[in-house]
Amino acid sequence: MWAVARRPRWIALLLLALVLAAVFAGLGKWQLERSIANGKPLPATTETRKTLEAVTAPEEPASETIAGQRVTVTGTFVAGDTTILTGRTGGGTYQTVGHLVDSDGGASLPVVIGWSDQRSAAVAGGDRLADGQTLTVQGRYYPAESPDQDTYKQAEYSAVAPARFVNTWKAFDDRMYLGYVVADGATAQAADLGTIADRAPSREVQFDWLNLFYAIEWVVFAGFAVFLWYRFVKDAWEREEEERREAALSVDGALADRR
Repeated sequence: MWAVARRPRWIALLLLALVLAAVFAGLGKWQLERSIANGKPLPATTETRKTLEAVTAPEEPASETIAGQRVTVTGTFVAGDTTILTGRTGGGTYQTVGHLVDSDGGASLPVVIGWSDQRSAAVAGGDRLADGQTLTVQGRYYPAESPDQDTYKQAEYSAVAPARFVNTWKAFDDRMYLGYVVADGATAQAADLGTIADRAPSREVQFDWLNLFYAIEWVVFAGFAVFLWYRFVKDAWEREEEERREAALSVDGALADRR
């Protein structure tokens, strides 16, 4: 069989199979690296408090790497722009979201101020802070939620979705942070609301099994490319051997007829 494999045609096909195998192996290596990279814990820097401007900027997407980052931001809450959410974790039946305008650049920022089991109290808490005074809010910064995450029921909403707030806020100049702050106890106390139960995000390593499965798949494809070449060569050899046997039988039959 190896005499057949050494022919130029099959050597060329072997080179092609090896190239394909190398490509598949490279893709497998890439998927394996992704599974390891995706499984790494996020940097544990969120407990170092920073100014919001040092963490992000208006219109800048909030990545998961800064989710839960402790921040400080100074601004003024806009009267009449309080939003009440329900169905959220962290405490209370209703949670108050205020519209804070950053003092440094005038950009808008949703702030989850606190919670109450009474809707009227939650509204009053937001109004209490929207008195025109400049406040410094400390809390954790999170990526914005989508309106699609709303558990909409009887005109109530549950997602901190700036994409929806821009349609309801009265004072908005098109500059917004693409995330939100969950305020700490000092801000909630000033609003006479309960403090949202918030804590440092988990940094546990979770191995990405899907990417690992893809990596194994590409390795199988690489092996299959070489196996396919071997199968073609073997089929060609078996076909030639069959033709040789048939030719030998034909010759033996012709000799027998002459006798």
